[in-house]
Amino acid sequence: MMSRRSFARLAVVVYVALIYGFIFLPVLVLIVFSFQDGKLPVPPFRGFTLKWYDALFANRRLMDSLANSVVVALGSGAVSTVLGFLAAFGLARHRPAGAPMIRWLLVLPLFVSYLVIGMGLLLMLRELGISKSLLTVGMGHLVINLPLAFAVIYGQMGDHQVYAERAARDLGAGEATVLRRITVPMLWPALFAAFALTFTFSWDEFIIAFLLSVFDVTLPVELWSLLRRGLNPQANAAGSLVFTVTIAVLILALLAYRLHRRKDAGGTGR
Repeated sequence: MMSRRSFARLAVVVYVALIYGFIFLPVLVLIVFSFQDGKLPVPPFRGFTLKWYDALFANRRLMDSLANSVVVALGSGAVSTVLGFLAAFGLARHRPAGAPMIRWLLVLPLFVSYLVIGMGLLLMLRELGISKSLLTVGMGHLVINLPLAFAVIYGQMGDHQVYAERAARDLGAGEATVLRRITVPMLWPALFAAFALTFTFSWDEFIIAFLLSVFDVTLPVELWSLLRRGLNPQANAAGSLVFTVTIAVLILALLAYRLHRRKDAGGTGR
């Protein structure tokens, strides 16, 4: 007879399996039918083929939109990480008047709908006479990514870094040297994590990219246009590519974090 503890563990395992199945089963179906040898990505599976990936890489519009997504994601991720670091450093180290209110204002966009942000930016750009382009898409992604980068970096700024920075100043290091040789190296896992997260958020974001672009669009917007014409195995292939890149970036961030923790543990052990 199964004990109460064993039954509870089994219930937890089943519950977690159902949750993950609900989340990842659609993605698995998307990936599987991107390899189907048929014109419609629907059951039953009619055989394995790579022709839809060949068609994807031969599609000039999809490849252009893929390049646009990479450019916007890299630019938005890099700028968000730099500005998030500067904001976190200023608030954590110098603590200006009204710092709690400033922190609250910085993270406020995390709680606002992307649709509201996109519409607001669209109206503002129209009033300023700025045409929609990849640059405006990057600006929109910066609005939603900066709070995330700030939150990740600010949460990792502990007292041990303060002590290291003070020791460096006592030894004659200037502020720029302390920032370059002490603060940034100690925070690099948080910086990399912030960049990885903001890159992935920008990489597959649709609503703001749709509202703030016209001719040069990102991959999610081009996929939406493709799906409006009906089911297409190329869309499955492109969606699988987007998912693969997202997972790869997050795995790299996790590996970098674990490597840093292992080095810290080794240094502590010595």
